[in-house]
Amino acid sequence: MTTQTSDHHKNDTAPALKISGLTVQAGSGASRRNVVENISFEVYPGETLCVVGESGSGKSVTSLASMGLLPKGVLKATGGSIMLGPDDVLKASPEQLRAMRASRIAMVFQEPMTALNPVQKVGKQIDEVLRLHSRLSAAERRKQVLDMMQAVHLPDIERVYNSYPHQLSGGQRQRIVIAMALIMKPQVLIADEPTTALDVTTQKQILSLIRELQQRQRTAVVFITHDFGVVSEIADRIVVMNRGSVVETGTRDLILAQPTQAYTRMLVSSVPSLVPQQRPAPDGEKVLEIIGLDKTYQEKPLFGAGRIVAAASNVALTVRRGEITGVVGESGSGKSTVARCVVRLIKPTGGSIFLNDEDIVRISETEMRQRRTRVQMIFQDPYRSLNPRRPVGESLTEGLINFGVPVSEARHRAAEALELVGLSRDVMQRYPHQFSGGQRQRLCIARAVVMEPDLLVADEAVSALDVSVQDQVLKLLEEIRVRTGVGILFITHDLRVAAQICDSIVVMQKGRVVESGPASQVLTAPQQPYTRALIEAAPGRDWDFRNFCALRAA
Repeated sequence: MTTQTSDHHKNDTAPALKISGLTVQAGSGASRRNVVENISFEVYPGETLCVVGESGSGKSVTSLASMGLLPKGVLKATGGSIMLGPDDVLKASPEQLRAMRASRIAMVFQEPMTALNPVQKVGKQIDEVLRLHSRLSAAERRKQVLDMMQAVHLPDIERVYNSYPHQLSGGQRQRIVIAMALIMKPQVLIADEPTTALDVTTQKQILSLIRELQQRQRTAVVFITHDFGVVSEIADRIVVMNRGSVVETGTRDLILAQPTQAYTRMLVSSVPSLVPQQRPAPDGEKVLEIIGLDKTYQEKPLFGAGRIVAAASNVALTVRRGEITGVVGESGSGKSTVARCVVRLIKPTGGSIFLNDEDIVRISETEMRQRRTRVQMIFQDPYRSLNPRRPVGESLTEGLINFGVPVSEARHRAAEALELVGLSRDVMQRYPHQFSGGQRQRLCIARAVVMEPDLLVADEAVSALDVSVQDQVLKLLEEIRVRTGVGILFITHDLRVAAQICDSIVVMQKGRVVESGPASQVLTAPQQPYTRALIEAAPGRDWDFRNFCALRAA
């Protein structure tokens, strides 16, 4: 391990959390292995320590150990210490751990919808923390909950207090989880990928909120993330982890600008730049043309009048053969609605969608089924996209066989598709759980490409991947585009990814297209205030990680 020193902590302040020599084992008997080995780092009051590394590096296991939440019988801390002030978390009794959580150390998880009880109002869920850890009266607890909701900048706090999780937006749910974590003013806050699934403007608000509350309460923050844009904005110091070990630590500027380890340099140089690549204008024939697309939903509550929600309104865009058209915007902007309309998972309310000059809005479901081979979709979560009970070879050949391709030819084409995405044809008998996240996404791409479509629709296909795996998948999509000439409709909230892969960009807001054009124009000379706001909200926009690392290496 390499440690780069700085003057950041030349004072007498004791660390709020100190991890020394932590080792965590998985399995038992002959199958035992260390998933975390000899981990050491500390975080000080008021400091933000970012822990970075690929999936499987041990980041989340370390955070769970710090909370005393390692699953019994699955993971066990076998060495080291985790000092929360004068107390060792690893030696604390269950009763002591319950007293520590929320009051002295708290955690914000990645997915707020799974962290919240779907059948209980969010105000009561925050109140439960106070009820279990304080002796306040019901009225005093309610006042503190409302004050905390105000502190995390939730609108109409009385309404939110009485809302269920599904009635709130993703950003609002994440604010509720943060309010639950901070209402007891803990000394340490562990944030495990809390902004990964959020769009750039909501992400910026959440990061600003954590910083504001941290400064107000002098909370020590351990921020776990694979987003180096976020790291460049918020980190005081960085811990780099790989395969269960710490490989490098140092200040933000030292790690991002002068990494000493090859693994750290690989991670940093994998971060896509916000500067678009120069591409020749695509001139192939149109494989997709959307004209005046509308999609409305009518809410029908049990009581009272319903309302009409316009998820997409008068949307227009085109994708040419060999072109990657990006659709960007905040959550709720209508991006995924457009994607689902294009593949007819939902039927548009109005407008036209021309797939190779045929308006698929006007055809029946039976007719659309015969055209499914022409447009394929790649979803965000590859694990949920693959049947866990079937070998991947069956998943890859299923579509071909359903459309009348003989089994032997289907298997041959599936093997070719696997090789196209960089996997061996020998993996066809393996199951999804036997692959890494990046490999599973390659399998999903192979399953789409094997149908030889004219159009691929990728809906947030790389947003959940580590930067290094993301870089590999983006290069793979580019290679497939060049080799097959397929057109790609690329839905993303990550402007860095859009800058690197897209020929043209369509910006959506509240169901409408507000700006569109070549990527180089939209991202470097935006015409609309909304587009400028999106770009300004992108974390780390002043860092060009790839070029910076290349200059340092030279």
